[in-house]
Amino acid sequence: MKHIFIINPVAGNGIDHTAYSEKIKQAFSELGIEDYEIYVTTGVGNANEFAKEKVATGEHIRFYACGGDGTLSEVVNACAEQKNAEVAAIPMGSGNDFIRIFGNKEDLLDLKAHITGTPMEFDLIKYGDQYAINQCSMGLDAEVCAKQADFKKIPFLSPETAYTAALLYCFIGKMKNTFTIQFDDDEPFTKDVLFCVVGNSRWYGGGYMAAPKALTYDGLLDFVVVEKNCSRLTLLGLIAPYKRGEHLSWERTHFKRGKKITIKSKKPSAVNFDGEVKIVTEATFNIVEKAIKYVVPANSDFLKKVEEGTL
Repeated sequence: MKHIFIINPVAGNGIDHTAYSEKIKQAFSELGIEDYEIYVTTGVGNANEFAKEKVATGEHIRFYACGGDGTLSEVVNACAEQKNAEVAAIPMGSGNDFIRIFGNKEDLLDLKAHITGTPMEFDLIKYGDQYAINQCSMGLDAEVCAKQADFKKIPFLSPETAYTAALLYCFIGKMKNTFTIQFDDDEPFTKDVLFCVVGNSRWYGGGYMAAPKALTYDGLLDFVVVEKNCSRLTLLGLIAPYKRGEHLSWERTHFKRGKKITIKSKKPSAVNFDGEVKIVTEATFNIVEKAIKYVVPANSDFLKKVEEGTL
């Protein structure tokens, strides 16, 4: 198996790829592994293009996405449904929401833990011709995702603070969306909603647990629909419970697991898929089971929790 590190030099606060490459070389030297490669991206979409070219060779490759959720998304889209590819993610970006299921960021920076990690088949969300490994959404939270990019540019704002600032900003004019929603083959229903979340994993927005029960390997997506039936003042008090993942118990929340959801909007609405945003009037999200081989780090208790059923 060949190991390929894809480093996004502008992820987070910037990565000194020269110094980091030396750490990679040292780790492989200590492990006695010689077949590895280091690639530094040159712009948006470059990680995806590079990984696709390598996957097309048919060689068994383990890719290491060194960056944030955006870098991981590019590599995942190159490797989705490709039997010869494995994906690992080293959290060096600003958000790193997907990797939260494996433990804290500091532990997951351990290179050897990824090199000696265990691949596991994970599901993916498919939207059009794109794949998402974490979450997709429409409504207020997708509008917030779009606005968060602007707030991230403000110096000293953490991803979590930028998300909260964007959320407060969108309270002014992005509160209500009239959506017609269909879970699988159920009867469609029309509601005024705050947002609809499609979860394959649990966190987004720098630590908001939008889909607190989602599992990456169970063959199901978690659908979370929160109705808009209260004032802005009331909603301000719900931000903290929402962040902690306590919103599934709200009367205004519809929660279901399934394999497909279609959302139609009366007016153009933002759709978010792993941090990327488009404006649409209709979106369908499907699960693709066991679509990616994801490397669980050796120092994570994730596999133990899966075996025990305690995740």
